[in-house]
Amino acid sequence: MTATAGPSNEHGHGTEPSATFTTLYGAEPHGVWAAPGRVNLIGEYTDFNDGFVMPLALPHTARAAVAPRTDGVLRLYSTDVPGGVVSLRVDELAPHSGHGWAAYPAGVVWALRAAGHPVTGADIALTSTVPTGAGLSSSAALETVTALALDDLFHLGLSGPELAVIGRRAENDFVGVPCGIMDQMASACCTEGHALHLDTRDLTLRQVPFDLAAQGLTLLVVDTRVKHALGDGAYAERRAGCEEGARLLGIPTLRDLPYGDLPRALATLAGAGADESVVRYVRHVVTDNQRVEQVIALLDAGEVRAAGPVLNEGHRSLRDDLRVSCPELDLAVAAAQEAGALGARMTGGGFGGSAIVLAEAAEADAVAGAVTKAFAAAGHAAPGIFAAVPSAGARRLG
Repeated sequence: MTATAGPSNEHGHGTEPSATFTTLYGAEPHGVWAAPGRVNLIGEYTDFNDGFVMPLALPHTARAAVAPRTDGVLRLYSTDVPGGVVSLRVDELAPHSGHGWAAYPAGVVWALRAAGHPVTGADIALTSTVPTGAGLSSSAALETVTALALDDLFHLGLSGPELAVIGRRAENDFVGVPCGIMDQMASACCTEGHALHLDTRDLTLRQVPFDLAAQGLTLLVVDTRVKHALGDGAYAERRAGCEEGARLLGIPTLRDLPYGDLPRALATLAGAGADESVVRYVRHVVTDNQRVEQVIALLDAGEVRAAGPVLNEGHRSLRDDLRVSCPELDLAVAAAQEAGALGARMTGGGFGGSAIVLAEAAEADAVAGAVTKAFAAAGHAAPGIFAAVPSAGARRLG
């Protein structure tokens, strides 16, 4: 899939997973659910350090038509992936057993059952408009929509944060990607017109008004078309480096290192013979937690434009300290800045994926055109560019 020029047509094509379901399984689904992808405004690689993040849900969603089964069979189908129905036995689901894309919804079933919930099987037909490999949490959308549907159908009574924890366990322990909780929390808990200020330690959250249109602003997402895969080891290496930094500093996680203590802590790490990469990772995480607090204060004060330089600082830290950017992301950010954007940074896990650009609404088309022109001049494929409209989290559609 590729980025679209606008939101998913979930209302215009809301019957699409239903029709697919009926064709595949010969019966009507018991309902249709949707869960969005997300883009993160600020706070990157902080969630697995018990830190702060600030995502917002996208209009793009994964949608699932689902009916429960009582015979222990799980049947999964996606309109977006070549191949037929994947049929599994719920009592045979085991971590790290493959299954490709189907590992994400299958992992949710496994995680629910492992938590003691009586999920006895399901028929599921999925479709998604969340761009894959773009750092916009297409996998979390699949996990969350599956968890919400099964929660409804099996009357489990789980809250949004509890559904997010199930999704993270599916991705961490079943699929094997050591992600934090941000993506699943954003998909499960975001609300329309708001960004989500999330404390990933205790999952307390606050919906922060983020009405860009009222301010005459636009937040663009630039999908570089460079596919990233968080399971390739680079993400895990950075997580391990952060954990090593916390260990050397004698703290539970990097969340416990105050911003004001950072210079002393970096000197302590250097004196302890820490690898220079560990020093860089610690500096990024602590400063990005601080950047989340800066952006929150600016939004609360109605000074959204002033968040632009904070986004620019965030990109420099991701590029230079965490080193998770790539030439296409750096070009998108630089071209947007040169065209007059208020701020820009890569977002998500990096090594490809997407950048975000905060721009005056009146300048958004010119900024997008400048980025597209810069990509063409560099010989890159044209990026996908669309406006990130803060949208609703997971919900039942029908």
